[in-house]
Amino acid sequence: MNAFQIRPIEKKDNQAVANIIRTVMTEFSCVGEGYSINDMEVDQMFESYDNERSQFYVIENEKNKQILGCGGIAPLKGADHSICELRKMYFLSELRGHGMGQRLLNICLGQAKELGFTMCYLETVSQMEAANGLYLKNEFLKLNAPLGETGHCSCDLQYKKELISLNPFKELLA
Repeated sequence: MNAFQIRPIEKKDNQAVANIIRTVMTEFSCVGEGYSINDMEVDQMFESYDNERSQFYVIENEKNKQILGCGGIAPLKGADHSICELRKMYFLSELRGHGMGQRLLNICLGQAKELGFTMCYLETVSQMEAANGLYLKNEFLKLNAPLGETGHCSCDLQYKKELISLNPFKELLA
């Protein structure tokens, strides 16, 4: 049985993460203009998420230390500061079906709440059926149009999820 560990990205993970993103995006025919495969950050994910409002994770096989998946959150470009984006959540085929999507999503949404975000936004494509099922199961709502300025105009689906504050009385205590 495979055991997997989710941990924050380290600089040494950059190449493995870039390979995962390019492999999965190509597998789902998401190449060309308007897809995240072309984002400048792909080759420097550690550096891109090394700030106080972002967090990026990798999933590795505990036995052989191979990186098999990734995903993270960061502020949504061109949007209100309270909105984060779930970014680059991609899994190689051998990681799929082990429940790691739910585990990573839970970690990302928990981190988003801790960082003070009140909404999580994401963009994806319809052919990523399992991912879409995960988002719907977790009460993400489909949107009719994109938010922010991601540059991912080829993504045909957008979702949002309202995040409940970890401290619902925070406003009253201020």
